[in-house]
Amino acid sequence: MIYEPSYRRLAGSIPEGVEPVLMGEDGVLRLDGREVAPDEADARAGWANADVFFGPAARPYMVALLKSPNLKWVQSGAAGFDQPIFGQLVTKGVTLTTSHGQALGMAEYVLWGVLDHFQRGPERRAAQGRHAWDRLAFREVNGSHWLIVGFGSIGQAVAERARAFGARITGLRRNQAPHPAADAIAPLEALHALLPEADVVVLSIPLTPDSRHVVDDRFLGAMKDRSVLVNVGRGGLVDEAALLAALDAGRPEHAVLDVFETEPLPADSRFWDHPRVTLTPHASGITTGQHTRNDALFAENLRRFVAGQDLLNVADPKDVLAG
Repeated sequence: MIYEPSYRRLAGSIPEGVEPVLMGEDGVLRLDGREVAPDEADARAGWANADVFFGPAARPYMVALLKSPNLKWVQSGAAGFDQPIFGQLVTKGVTLTTSHGQALGMAEYVLWGVLDHFQRGPERRAAQGRHAWDRLAFREVNGSHWLIVGFGSIGQAVAERARAFGARITGLRRNQAPHPAADAIAPLEALHALLPEADVVVLSIPLTPDSRHVVDDRFLGAMKDRSVLVNVGRGGLVDEAALLAALDAGRPEHAVLDVFETEPLPADSRFWDHPRVTLTPHASGITTGQHTRNDALFAENLRRFVAGQDLLNVADPKDVLAG
């Protein structure tokens, strides 16, 4: 089962013998051009990508997946799996695979947010607007210490780019094997001990019951003076009231936030106008190259699915259900 706009990009990559069940923007399923119900279509696989998530047929597409009696595998276009639909699919015995094509763009976003703050971007733009020849000293990334909480595809991509600027990288993850993009790897249990040393803290972990509100009063109280917090994970990782209070007090010095507990962010939220906040509308992964990378992963996994081979990026059902 595939969303029609996605199929138009991918038609040449569909293996021979695979019959596509297309859902149009009108939310109607069609097989060989005729309208069908999900049980009649009997899809064995689905591609739930950004076209679906942000298109007009998101709900009917997801409902059709759940109503497909013999569905075996769904490729998600997202890195996370905290949406309830994924747990419902896994409960039905469906294999879920995730995508990391957005990691590159999200890493560039993180570097942009930190660099803009370090280089005093708002002040520079204000000076330009005033036609003022203000020469402002700025902080270097070189020699700074970055603590990356969640060292998967996104965290590693951030590390590679920050390290190119001369940053020292500590990655937090369960797997304690060394990684070439990190100067050190530490367990998540070491988080609070490492916070006082970190100039930049990047959140790129999934949202689970264990990680919800990992950024709380204790976390914020341990952060270094002049530190920067970046969240490209999920809004639920942060106790937002605690963060606002900490920003009011000046530590962290700045927060770069792409995700929030309530989205869209309410118009009366204090985050919009806070002088220590840079915010964006959950857009760090929306790039010109995202579709290309995610489509390539889906095409490869579809080839493997048809051939009966192991799929790439299989999500652990226990993690999905915990989310």
